[in-house]
Amino acid sequence: FTCLYIVSYLILTHFKKTAEYVTGELWLCTFTLSVAVCAVLLLPISILSNEVLLTFPQSYYMQWLNGSLIHGLWNLVFLFSNLSLVFLMPFAYFFTESEGFAGSKKGVMARVYEAVVLLLLLALLVLGIVWVASALLHDNIARKSLYDLWEYYLPYLYSGISLFGVLLLLLCTPFGLSRMFSVTGSLLVKPRLLEDVEDTLSCTTFEEDSLSRKLNFICFCTFICCCSFFFFHFVSQTEMRRKASPWQRNLGYPLAMLVLLALTVMCVLMVCFNVLELLLDETALPRGMEDPHLGMASFSMFGSLGAAVQVVLILYLMVSSVVGFYSSPLFTGLLPRAQDTNLTQIIANCVSLLILSSALPVFSRTLGITRFDLLGDFGRYNWLGNFYIVFLYNMMFAGLTSASLIKTVTWAVQRELIRAFGLHRLPLTVSRSTVPFRLLLASGLSKIQ
Repeated sequence: FTCLYIVSYLILTHFKKTAEYVTGELWLCTFTLSVAVCAVLLLPISILSNEVLLTFPQSYYMQWLNGSLIHGLWNLVFLFSNLSLVFLMPFAYFFTESEGFAGSKKGVMARVYEAVVLLLLLALLVLGIVWVASALLHDNIARKSLYDLWEYYLPYLYSGISLFGVLLLLLCTPFGLSRMFSVTGSLLVKPRLLEDVEDTLSCTTFEEDSLSRKLNFICFCTFICCCSFFFFHFVSQTEMRRKASPWQRNLGYPLAMLVLLALTVMCVLMVCFNVLELLLDETALPRGMEDPHLGMASFSMFGSLGAAVQVVLILYLMVSSVVGFYSSPLFTGLLPRAQDTNLTQIIANCVSLLILSSALPVFSRTLGITRFDLLGDFGRYNWLGNFYIVFLYNMMFAGLTSASLIKTVTWAVQRELIRAFGLHRLPLTVSRSTVPFRLLLASGLSKIQ
């Protein structure tokens, strides 16, 4: 946790505004971000620990790795997640926006008093809302929550937050899986069929010189700047393609796309298999367990290889959900910028990432990505045992992901074929979507000749 805290602090200081000093709010955000990373690593660490104990059952050096340790980690992450979402992040926001009560002496303590009062009022408001909601659904639980706040109120509240996080993952992850192709493609050198990089670079340079001479007679500086930026960007991209090795230019991009396609298809297939299991066996529903019994049996039917694939898929889904979250129109404003992100935006980003990451174990187990049951209070959510909710959730994820994948692959192939055969240079009055395949083939044959 200390290592994660240091890494989180370096990440946040990279994004925060340079004019702002390091304050207590930043330390609270660092703690929250570290807890979010711990929540992401919960399932991978648990799955890998089980495989290590299966591989070295009698090893003296592995005696410290046991079910009690893993169970304790799950409980600590649950505790710190509640602490960050309910107390630390609201306090950090109120302290950032507070100036002290009217008539009080200005200073840090006046801001602390105002932030504490606002936090107490918010806690009472949320407590009343959750108690009313629990009374409408389960009258017995609502009565008990008045007497045992820690045992019933906080798990019920966190269950609602986790449900919101799981629904957010349902919306962001399929979109993020489709966006991963374009994001990865922007970082790699794309291959171009039937293209001579040297000729392309020479033609681009000549076009730039010709346009520069013509622009000398134009007085519109804005137009000049825009055209210059366009050609500079295009020449730099072409120059980068010329400097790239043949392996990078011809194999890097296809291999990366194939890996992403394989991971996405594997996720969809595992979800479809989980749907069949839900129809045939109700024990496939996600549930909680008290003792993980590590080292008894593998959580994958394919052994250690299947467990490694599960870990890769869980991390891949988390990365895709973050990409989809920041790519969606509702949350693009939260995207942090290096050395230009204020503390309010940092707090909002930490809360969003914590909600997504704390829902990841429930999300992965609900979709059947892993068979590792939820530990501690993560398995006490009321909606996990509802067959209709879990079944509908799996069907929606499989449908949305399949639709996004088909659309992305179809448009990507069409776009690359158009660029490969030079049809992207057609006039704007010509619709490229109506170009027949015969024209594509004729253009390609003429280029080969």
